Amino acid sequence: MRITFFTSPNLTRLVPFNYQQKLVGRLHKWLGENAEHDSISLYSVSWLGRGEVKSGALSFPNGTSFHISAANDDLLADVIEGLQTDTEINWGMKVKSIMPQREPVFENSTRFIMQSPVLIKRKVEDGSQQFYYHTDEISGQYMTETMKAKMAFAGVEGDLSLRFDRTYDKARIKMATYRGIKNKGSLCPVIAEGDPHCLAFAWNVGIGNSTGIGFGAIK
Repeated sequence: MRITFFTSPNLTRLVPFNYQQKLVGRLHKWLGENAEHDSISLYSVSWLGRGEVKSGALSFPNGTSFHISAANDDLLADVIEGLQTDTEINWGMKVKSIMPQREPVFENSTRFIMQSPVLIKRKVEDGSQQFYYHTDEISGQYMTETMKAKMAFAGVEGDLSLRFDRTYDKARIKMATYRGIKNKGSLCPVIAEGDPHCLAFAWNVGIGNSTGIGFGAIK
């Protein structure tokens, strides 16, 4: 299930480009004490809708929107409950309204359009993290591995495979900083094939690593 949040303009100050940490922090405040804080992310958080670049930051004079999708409806219910007592996000921006949405009915294949970059990372021998992109042949294998790990954690059985749509000629690599760490992911559609309920699960939890902090959200 997904909830889309519609906001007021940022009335008091500009929104920094690396706003994701503040946005995720607000989400966890709405959640309250919850196992999702330290668990594998069975949910995804999108980026804010496109804003205007102004003085080295972002402005949303007409407000914006973002969404949270989750495999567990109870998590979203907790978010809504927390929202009842405090609609403030940050930067003078508040939640004005919300819209719930059930996952689409899928067949055995679909093409996901990504709202935020797909982050694929693996630890290498020296202990550092290596990023993989839509240009790397192995990226599909790693995306599939990550999704199957989430399926196993959630007790979801079935077949699923993921790969980037390499026919898409506008794919690009985009960097985002979270807690001072620079992460680079791919803005490129993802082709998913498998059992329909597994595709629905993927739509909810997002694609790749770190979906709980704003990467891999599906439009």
